[in-house]
Amino acid sequence: MVEVFLALRPVVNMAEWQSRMSEKKSVGSINRHEPKIYFLPNLFTAGNLFCGFLALTKIVEAPLSGADPYGPIKDALLLILLACILDALDGRVARMGGYESPFGREFDSITDIVSFGVAPAFLVHRVVLKDVFGAMPEIGWFIASVYVICGALRLARFNCIAASEEESGEHSREFVGFPIPVAAGLVASITYFLIWMETNKYVAPVNWKYALPLLLVFLSAMMVSRVKYPTFKRIDWRAPRSFMKMVFAAMLVGFLFTVGRRYLPVVMPLVFIAYLVYGFVRPFISRRMRQDIEEDLAEAGN
Repeated sequence: MVEVFLALRPVVNMAEWQSRMSEKKSVGSINRHEPKIYFLPNLFTAGNLFCGFLALTKIVEAPLSGADPYGPIKDALLLILLACILDALDGRVARMGGYESPFGREFDSITDIVSFGVAPAFLVHRVVLKDVFGAMPEIGWFIASVYVICGALRLARFNCIAASEEESGEHSREFVGFPIPVAAGLVASITYFLIWMETNKYVAPVNWKYALPLLLVFLSAMMVSRVKYPTFKRIDWRAPRSFMKMVFAAMLVGFLFTVGRRYLPVVMPLVFIAYLVYGFVRPFISRRMRQDIEEDLAEAGN
C-alpha cells in the first residue's frame, strides 16, 4: 500500500504543479491586460472633472434673482473655462513625458462629456432656454439634449479614430469635427460676455438670450461635421524658436495679464471664434502656409 502511494505521489505533485502554473499564467494574463495609469496627466484630467462637477453645482444653486443673480453662473462659466485649460494640459503633459495610454484617453473622454457636454448644456438651459421657450419647455430640453448627444458622438468617433491610429502607427494632426472642449469654451465665453454686456448696461436684458439657443444648435452640428481642425499635438515643443517669436509670445502674455485682463470678457470669445472660423478657411490655404500658421500659433501658445 505504501509502495502504491509513493508511486502515485509524483503524479499528484505533477497535477498540483500544473494547477499552480495555470493559476500563475491566468494572473500574469490579467496583469498584462491591466491598463497603465499615470499619475500626473490623470491628475489634470481629474481636476477637469472636478471643475465640471463644481460648475454643475453652481448652476443648480444659482438663484437668478436678487442683487447678484448671475454670481454663481459666472463662477460656473469660469470653472468650465478652467476645465478647458486643464484638458489642454493633461494631453500635453502625457505626450511630453511619454505617458500616453488607452486608459488616459478613455478617462479624458468620460470627463469631457461631463465638463464640456452636460455642464454647458445645463447652464444654457438653466439661464436661457427655460425662459425663451417658456410656453414649450420641451424645445429647450431638446436643444440641450441634442448638444450633449452630439458631443458624446464626437468623443466616441475621436476614440475610434485614435485607437485605429494607434494600431497602424499613424498619428493625424487634425481633428474631424469641432472639438467639444473648444465648443464648451465658446459657449462659456460668449455667455460670460453677454452677461458682462447686460450687467454693464450695454444691451437690453432680454436681447442676448435668443443668440445662445442658435449657438448651441450650430455647435451641435459642427461637432459631428467633417470639418477638420488642427490638433497642435505633434508640434515639437522643445525645438529652438526664433528670437522674434519668443518676443511676440512674451508680449502677448504680458498684454493678457495687464491691459487684456480688463477686457477679458471680450477677448475670450474672439479666441474661440477665430479657431471656429479657421476650420472653414483652412482648406483654401496652401499646405506650406497652413503649416507655418499652425506651428507659429502652437509656439505662441507655448
